Amino acid sequence: MGEIFAGMPWWVKWIAVPVIALVVFGGLLATVVGFVIGLLFKLLVFVALVGGLVYVVRKFMSSSSSRSDW
Repeated sequence: MGEIFAGMPWWVKWIAVPVIALVVFGGLLATVVGFVIGLLFKLLVFVALVGGLVYVVRKFMSSSSSRSDW
């Protein structure tokens, strides 16, 4: 691989090739990044909902155990 770029100017290696790679694989990268961000958001929502459920159940259990008139 080094032989191919040996006679090329520096801007071909460091500017043109990465730009071409981003153009070719940009859609794939955007899809992967979007999927990961969506997954993290769903995980955050899941943790918040489970935490809220645990809080409500503990609150309900503590208030119902203090009442002995059932």
